[in-house]
Amino acid sequence: MTAIRSTGKTALSAKHWLGGILLGGLIAVSSAQAQVTAFKQGVAESAIGRDSVATLYRQRDYAPLWTADDAAGQARRAFLLEAMRSVDVHGIPASRYDPDALIAQMSAAETPRQLGALEIAMSDAFLKYARDVQSGILTPRKIDSQIVREVQYTDKGALLDSISGDTAEEVRAGFMTLPPQSNEYRALMKQRLLLEETMASGRWGATVPSGRLELGDSGPNVVRLRDRLVRMGYLDPSPARDFDRALENAVQEFQLTHGLEADGVAGPETIEEINVPADKRLQSVLVAMERERWLNQDLGARHVKVNITDYSARIMQDGDIAFETRSVVGANRSGRRTPEFSDVMEHMVINPSWYVPRSIIRNEYLPKLRQNRHAVGHLEITDSRGRVVNRGSVNFANYSGKNFPFSMRQPPSKSNALGLVKFMFPNQYNIYLHDTPQKHLFDRTTRAFSHGCIRLAEPFEFAYELLSVQTESPEDDFHRVLDTGAETRVTLDTPVPVHLIYRTAFTDAQGRLEFRPDVYGRDARIWEALSNAGVALNPVQS
Repeated sequence: MTAIRSTGKTALSAKHWLGGILLGGLIAVSSAQAQVTAFKQGVAESAIGRDSVATLYRQRDYAPLWTADDAAGQARRAFLLEAMRSVDVHGIPASRYDPDALIAQMSAAETPRQLGALEIAMSDAFLKYARDVQSGILTPRKIDSQIVREVQYTDKGALLDSISGDTAEEVRAGFMTLPPQSNEYRALMKQRLLLEETMASGRWGATVPSGRLELGDSGPNVVRLRDRLVRMGYLDPSPARDFDRALENAVQEFQLTHGLEADGVAGPETIEEINVPADKRLQSVLVAMERERWLNQDLGARHVKVNITDYSARIMQDGDIAFETRSVVGANRSGRRTPEFSDVMEHMVINPSWYVPRSIIRNEYLPKLRQNRHAVGHLEITDSRGRVVNRGSVNFANYSGKNFPFSMRQPPSKSNALGLVKFMFPNQYNIYLHDTPQKHLFDRTTRAFSHGCIRLAEPFEFAYELLSVQTESPEDDFHRVLDTGAETRVTLDTPVPVHLIYRTAFTDAQGRLEFRPDVYGRDARIWEALSNAGVALNPVQS
């Protein structure tokens, strides 16, 4: 039996079992060099139009990755076939791949040139799998125009290089590093399996009739509430028929993990959430896994994370929460929904002016000024040089949103729309974090009221934490500037990455699953796209 060799690597030979796969009949050739030449030709021809792949093989002097007759080559084939067959553990449909077609091509390969074609076919299959598990199967912007996240895609050559180790152990390590390595992704994978087991075992039992149940109540509806919370893992089994303290605590815990007011009373809103079926929750988890693949990047050891659906803003340090506060996000109206993206916070502005966005001038303030030139008197009207314009000299009826030549500005003050501090990560969407004089909004459970920016309940404390890494007295330094009343830019010595995310399903520090409402309906659209791509809910036997 004659082997095909190239730069010390051995390609597959005829009737030779590699990783349990038989590859065709005898390859009859006259010389090893002829075989190498034919193999290279097969690779080069099949790699036409795949520049990064072709470059990698040229750099390797066409040494085979998949058809090599060594332990590493066998491992690559075995890992790839197994990965494609078991990809559903990532919530990705196995129907996207065809391992049987690859096996058939392996069995049919009888010439070095055919082996070269097989080499590229296996690289193509691997790259499709690797891209899917690493960066997701959907394109965010195609789902919703406000999901403007830039997914980071690894170069194809780098992906192939990651599994090009010389030993089976190195190859395995390369495959294992393809999916997101975050704790969140691993926790979501675990919760997905638990939900599938729940579906297979009868779900969470009977739903609870709508109404109101609270401490001291008793009867069959209390029993149904208790039984459902037991099945969900919020309560230990008990024959009790009364709404006792244990049940009240369980209801409170459920409310906390679902973004509800934690009063321990099972009112209509709480019961509605308790009655959400397991398959709907599984959909949310599968969507969250896809979203985590979109965010598969280095978030930064120190970064800001805003979860739009949770109305929260956190400063994270080495995976732990350094500071957390409530937030208000964009209203669920066209032009006001907070977009999803990542950027870098470079500075804060203390005692900021509010420069009114053109969209607000056009849609809200100019119509009022046409009716009454003295409307919105708390705002200054300025020309292109920043000079304040006398309202009495302007006939606002002459202007439309397209030709209005002025800007509008609210000077620094406690009543300023931005409050007393704003946190800037310059972006084309004009989104930032800021204070607000409307403190009462933070007392509400649902907090989607802004024009798109993120308002913070505790902006001063947020600033102290950001400044704590660059000054010994962050609070004193902050107030020293604040007390001047002057608009002042404070640069962050080390810029901080900011990630605006949207998760209706996520886990806490203990890996426990939490859910939030789909405030903008984005996850529903993502699930529809995933479903159309072949993702299905698959109950499994535990």
